[in-house]
Amino acid sequence: MSSVRYTRNLFLRGICVIYLFAFLSFYYQIPGLYGDNGVLPAKTQLDLNSRTPLLQKMRQKPTLLWLAPYIGLNVEYMLDVLSLFGIIFSFFGFVSQKFCSAPVFAGLWSFYYSIYQVGQTFMWFQWDLLLLEAGFLCIIVAPFQYSNQSRKSTPSDTVTFWAVRWLLFRLMYSSGVLKFTSGCPLWWNLNALSVHFESQCIPTPLAWYAHHLPKWFLRFTTVGALVIEIVVPFLFFFPIRKVRIVSFYLQLLIQLNIIATGNYNFFNLLTIILCISLLDDQFFHKKRPKNDGSKVLDYLKTLICILVYGGMIYGTHIYFNVKLTNDWTISSKIGFTKEQFEYVLSRSVTYSIWIGAASISFISVNALTNSAMNSKGAQKKFVTTLVTLIYTVIVVFIFTLSVVPYSTSVYPKINSTLPKQLKKIHANLDHFHLVNSYGLFRKMTGISGRPEVVIEGSNDIEGPWKEYHFLYKPGDVNATLPFVAPHQPRLDWQMWFAALGTYHQNPWLMSLTYRLLHGQPEVLALLNNAKNPFQARPPKFIRASLYTYHYTPSDQSSSQSWWKREVMSEYLPIYSRDHPPLIEYISKMKILQDKPNPKVTNTTFKALLDFLRSLVAKVDATLVLWSVFTAGLAVIMTG
Repeated sequence: MSSVRYTRNLFLRGICVIYLFAFLSFYYQIPGLYGDNGVLPAKTQLDLNSRTPLLQKMRQKPTLLWLAPYIGLNVEYMLDVLSLFGIIFSFFGFVSQKFCSAPVFAGLWSFYYSIYQVGQTFMWFQWDLLLLEAGFLCIIVAPFQYSNQSRKSTPSDTVTFWAVRWLLFRLMYSSGVLKFTSGCPLWWNLNALSVHFESQCIPTPLAWYAHHLPKWFLRFTTVGALVIEIVVPFLFFFPIRKVRIVSFYLQLLIQLNIIATGNYNFFNLLTIILCISLLDDQFFHKKRPKNDGSKVLDYLKTLICILVYGGMIYGTHIYFNVKLTNDWTISSKIGFTKEQFEYVLSRSVTYSIWIGAASISFISVNALTNSAMNSKGAQKKFVTTLVTLIYTVIVVFIFTLSVVPYSTSVYPKINSTLPKQLKKIHANLDHFHLVNSYGLFRKMTGISGRPEVVIEGSNDIEGPWKEYHFLYKPGDVNATLPFVAPHQPRLDWQMWFAALGTYHQNPWLMSLTYRLLHGQPEVLALLNNAKNPFQARPPKFIRASLYTYHYTPSDQSSSQSWWKREVMSEYLPIYSRDHPPLIEYISKMKILQDKPNPKVTNTTFKALLDFLRSLVAKVDATLVLWSVFTAGLAVIMTG
């Protein structure tokens, strides 16, 4: 079996990069989102004045933020501390392999988990859960400490690294299958991409061009995406490495296309890092066959690889009716019914679990055998075998536990067949998010146009009304579409979700309205302050309207406008600063509280944190993220 030591180290440093992006992005938004004057103050989630013992508090809500009073800080400043520690830990892990150890990753996971505990609606995203799960796996994948011995491959490496591959399988397969099980007609008629590029949260400039590609090409691309997400993941466990390497390139292809056309923060970069689990050290240090027998075996593996993917292409032709037309275009149409798909799905979920079980069993037995056979000395054999056995037990436990969210999300009917004790264990550990269910783009939104909430202010109830502009989400039809990733502007993201429902379903909007009516600078920093129509003083009234946005036609590519829009209806009624219903609403949300806030007694630490905050506030978040990443690369190259 090929070594994965170099590959594993590359994966760990890649995860450090993702953590770096995640913590930096979050740090930028703390005052406006979670500060005492933010949209959803984190202090509402923790009662630091409570005299309840610390351990009991930790049981109720496990987060390091409870330690704030012990160092003379409040919740907002403690969020700064945790984020800065996360930035420092992840940066050192990125630039030096010495810091890619289990204790460092345990620290990174605990920092991010602590933040997630008070993140509320602005952190309830699948990529945050994915980072928590991948970050937890890093604790067992990474060596406990860096040493000359840790540079060498150990039998347990293949076992722990396999857990990352299983996570990748669940992520991709679930995301593909749920597109069909959701019943979304656009996925079933292969027209999803005709809507997706226009309706996604924060499109890039290339999304406009992708939207105007020929319909037949977008349908064919949809077929390719579905096959890569549903069929290819089963090849992650194929015994021949060439098949797995091709699957790596296919996954890389789809992720790079998503990055080019959509701003999905660090999610696609994280997925690419997970795809490293499909590789091994031989991929980076290729070895030539030593003799003719090895060459013949290599040719045979290549032939099998061609047959496997040739069969997949033929199956795609049959089940998606892919045909070349007379006018040199490609037609495609799903050739199976919903009943047939459900029948296959009911069995494929079970088969996938058995394939995973067989794969980890083979790898575990092989690792334990190598531990016993290849180690020199009785004591070393015992220790190596024991360590491998411990890691094997941990990975098998994680695999078994993951069966619950995986199977119940992909095929809920299987839930009744799962052991009750297993479901109970999962329920008891679920709040740690060690294993999660996934599935993105289940249903396409914006079929008849992209809905957008436009917030307006005025000093007179009769108008004129002036529009607030956000930094990244569509608003001004002439504003250039941005490249934002890996930064995630969480307020802009939630505005997209808000447009899909009502303000009653998004109570945080009431808090945002209140902050705008008071001209709160921390919140205004999350918007485009350069275009703030009320820079001198806040407006007396706020309202919001629901618009429908469409891309401008392709024959108007010379126009400065990216969008055209039409007002549809009132979204948020008119509110004033002292409007009783507004005050009552945010009081129930605990945004307004009578009890005093915990005082910040550590003035030295506070001054340092304020100084750092004043420095980063002057620079765009995306620029800072890429600058820090570039600095890390420079350290690596010159180190």
